[in-house]
Amino acid sequence: MLDRYNFNEIEKKWQRRWEEQGLFKTREDESKEKYYLLEMFPYPSGKLHMGHVRNYSIGDVVARYMRMNGYNVLHPMGWDSFGLPAENAAVMNGVRPDVWTRENIGEMRGQLKRLGLSYDWDREVATCEPAYYRWMQWIFIRFFEKGLAYKKKNPVNWCPSCETVLANEQVVDGVCDRCGSVVGKKELEQWYLKITDYAERLLEGLDRLEGWPGKVKLMQKNWIGRSVGAEVDFALEGFPEKLRIFTTRPDTLYGATYMALAPEHPYARKLISGAAREKAADEFIGKLQLLSDIDRTAATLEKEGVFTGSYAVNPLNGAKIPVYIANYILADYGAGAIMAVPAHDRRDFEFAVKYGIKIIPVVDPEDPEIDIQNLKEAFAAEGKMINSGRFNGLSNKECAVKITEYMEQEKIGKKSINFRLRDWLISRQRYWGAPIPMIHCEKCGWTPEKEENLPVLLPSDVEFTGKGESPLTASKTFRETACPRCGGAAERETDTMDTFLDSSWYFLRYTDAKNTEEPFGKDRAKYWMPVDQYIGGVEHAILHLLYARFFTKFLFDSGLSPVEEPFTKLLTQGMVLKDGGKMSKSVGNVVSPEEIIEKYGADTARLFILFAAPPEKELEWSDTGVEGSYRFLNRVRRLVYGLSDRVKDAPGAYETKTPEDWKMDYALNYAVKKVSEDIGGRFSFNTAISAVMEMVNALYRYREYESADPGLLKAAVDKLILLLSPFTPHICEEMWAHTGHGGSVLNAEWPSCDEAALVMDRVEIVIQVNGKVKERIEVENGLSQDGLIRAATENAKVRKLLDGKSAARIVAVPGKLVNIVIS
Repeated sequence: MLDRYNFNEIEKKWQRRWEEQGLFKTREDESKEKYYLLEMFPYPSGKLHMGHVRNYSIGDVVARYMRMNGYNVLHPMGWDSFGLPAENAAVMNGVRPDVWTRENIGEMRGQLKRLGLSYDWDREVATCEPAYYRWMQWIFIRFFEKGLAYKKKNPVNWCPSCETVLANEQVVDGVCDRCGSVVGKKELEQWYLKITDYAERLLEGLDRLEGWPGKVKLMQKNWIGRSVGAEVDFALEGFPEKLRIFTTRPDTLYGATYMALAPEHPYARKLISGAAREKAADEFIGKLQLLSDIDRTAATLEKEGVFTGSYAVNPLNGAKIPVYIANYILADYGAGAIMAVPAHDRRDFEFAVKYGIKIIPVVDPEDPEIDIQNLKEAFAAEGKMINSGRFNGLSNKECAVKITEYMEQEKIGKKSINFRLRDWLISRQRYWGAPIPMIHCEKCGWTPEKEENLPVLLPSDVEFTGKGESPLTASKTFRETACPRCGGAAERETDTMDTFLDSSWYFLRYTDAKNTEEPFGKDRAKYWMPVDQYIGGVEHAILHLLYARFFTKFLFDSGLSPVEEPFTKLLTQGMVLKDGGKMSKSVGNVVSPEEIIEKYGADTARLFILFAAPPEKELEWSDTGVEGSYRFLNRVRRLVYGLSDRVKDAPGAYETKTPEDWKMDYALNYAVKKVSEDIGGRFSFNTAISAVMEMVNALYRYREYESADPGLLKAAVDKLILLLSPFTPHICEEMWAHTGHGGSVLNAEWPSCDEAALVMDRVEIVIQVNGKVKERIEVENGLSQDGLIRAATENAKVRKLLDGKSAARIVAVPGKLVNIVIS
C-alpha cells in the first residue's frame, strides 16, 4: 500500500478542499505585517512551459513560508493578455482574438491550479478585459494632460512581417524580438510617452534598489546612458537655423573637420534641397532606410556619406567645415548630428580618409609610438592640448572645463547632460490592444475621450486578413465619432497601445482588483505596496522593469501610487534547459508540465525543479532527477505513515537522554535552521531540500533505535512535514491530516530552531584511509587536530587496517574527518 502513493487522488482532493475553504483569499489586516509576493504574469498562450513552472514554484514556496511565519501574504495571478499572437490566431484559424484569449486563459488557469499554487484568484486580472483597459486608458489621459503623451512624425522601427512599429527595446540585433524579421525604418505619426523626463530619477533610483541583482541595475543604467558633456551650436552658411550637437569631448572642438548628420535629421533634406547633389543624396537616404540600426552601427560597416553642399562654421575658430549625411549616424543618438574629429575617433578617421577630409590632432599624448603629424589611425585623446588656440598646453580634462565655460560666456554652447534613453514609442498598428483614447478633430486637434465614455471598446465589425493596416481603420463604427470638445465630426485614433503599458501598473491593480470607481483605492495600495518580492526573467530588465518603474513614479507624482519604486526585491530566475539548450518545439526538446504532472504528480514536478539548481542559475532538465524526486516523496510518506501510530498519542515535549536522542535532536534543529535561512534569506531552495533529505535519513536511523523517545519522534515527524510543505504542499497536507492534525498545514506555525540543540558535546568523525571511509567514531566536540589524529590511529579497526604500515600523511579536519594516507 505504501510503495506508491496515489498523487492524482491526493492532489485533486486538496486542491478542491483549498478552493472550498477559500484558503488563499487575502484581505487587508492592520494587525499583521504584510508581504506582497508577485511573479510576472504570463501571456496566455494556452500551455504552461517548464519556465513557468519554475517561476511560479519559486514564488509559491516563499508565499507559503511567509504565511506560516505569520505574515499577511498577497499572492495574486493574472494575464498579460493583449498582443499579436491572438491576432495571428484570428488570421490562421478564424477565431476571434477575444475568444482565443479567453479559452487559453481558462486552460492555463486550470494548469496553474493543478500545480497547487496558492494564488488568490479573487484578484485575478486580464489586461484584455474592458474592466482593466478602461483604467489603462484613464491613466493614458493623465499622461496626456500632464504633457507627457504626444504625437509626432518620426522614422520608426518597422517590422515588415508583423506590419507594426517596434520600440527600440523590441529590436534585438537588428531583428524583431517576436518574429525574427529584419527591422527597417518607416516615417509614421506615432504616440510617445516622455519617459526621458524621468531619466535622471530612474537612474538615481537604482542606487536605492538594494534588493535587486547588480546585473539588472547595470543593464538599466547603461540603457538610460547618462553622459556629461556640452551642447554646441554651429552656424550653417546660407541657412537661418543653427545646427546643435552634443559632445562628451568639448576639448576636441578645434579638431572638428566636418559635420555628419543622420539621414533622418530634419535638416538633412533642407540642406540638399536644390543642391547639385540632391538626387544622389536622395538615393543615398533611401538606401539607408532599408538598413537596420544595428547594421549602420556595426564595426565592419564601410563608412559612407554624401556631401550636402553646405558648410558649418566652427564657433571657436571660425573654420568652415563641410556637412555630410553619413550612414553611421543615427537619428536617436545625441541630436542625430555630430561634430566629427577624425584624429581621435576611429569611425570619423575612416570616413575622413575615404573622402579626403582634413585630419587635425588636438591632443598630444606624448607617446613616441604615435606620430601625430602623420597619423595612420585615430588615437584616444588623452594628454596636452595642441592646435587649440588659447587652450594649448592645458591637459585635455582641464581644457574640457575651460572650453565649456568659454562657450557659455560667449553664448555659443553650454554644459549639458545627455541620455541614451529615448521617449517611449507606444503606438501599435494592431487590433488586439487597448485603444488609445484620443480623438482628432480638424477644429480642435487631438482631444482625449470624455472620462464617462471610457472604456473605448474594441469593435466587433472587423476582419482579420493579416495584411495591410490595422483592422480598426476599416471599422466606421469605431473610427467615426464626435469631438468631445466641440461636438463636430471627428475620428478616433486607430492605433492601439504597446502591451508593455498594460504590464506597467498591473501590480497596483491587484491591490484592489474589483474597484469600479478608480484604478485602485489609495488605502489598499498604501497597505500592500511596494511589492516585497518580484520574480521573473532577466530578459525583462530593460523593457518591463524600466517601464514599471517609470509608471510608478508618474503615478506617485499624480498622487495615486503611495510609492516611487514598485519592487523592493527582485529575483531573476534562470532558464530551464534540456540537452544543453533552451527548450524549443523546433528542436524537439520540449518537456510538457502536463505530462510530468500526469506521470509523477505536481509535488514531484515542484520538488525537482526547486532542487535541481539554485533559482538564479540555469537548470538542466533530467528525467532521472524527476524520478529521484518521486522516489524521495514516496520514501518520506513511508517513513511518516510507518511512524504515525507511534506518534499520534505521543506527548508534545521530550528530553534528550542518550547519544541517539542528541543526534536526532541535532538533525531536527539543524534542518529547521537551514531551511528557514535558505527560504527566508537566500532563496537557496536546493540546499534547503538537501537539509530535509538529511533529516529524513537521520529519522530513518533513529526510528530503529529501541529506546527512541516518542515525543522526539513526534516532533521530528511534525517538523519534517512542516519544513517540506512549502515545496510539496499536497502530500504534506495528506500526511499532516494522517498524523492527527486538524486544519491545513498552511495555517500551522513555522517551526523554530532550538539553538541549544545545535551545541553537541560529542560529534561523529569520519575516518578515511586513502580517501575511502573505513570507520566512524565519536569524539569530544572541539577536539584538536592532534587529539583527532590520536583517536583515529588508536582505533582498533583502523590499526588493523594499517597492519603496521606507517602513514605517509594524515589530514585532520576538526568536527568532520580524518584522512590517513598510506603508500
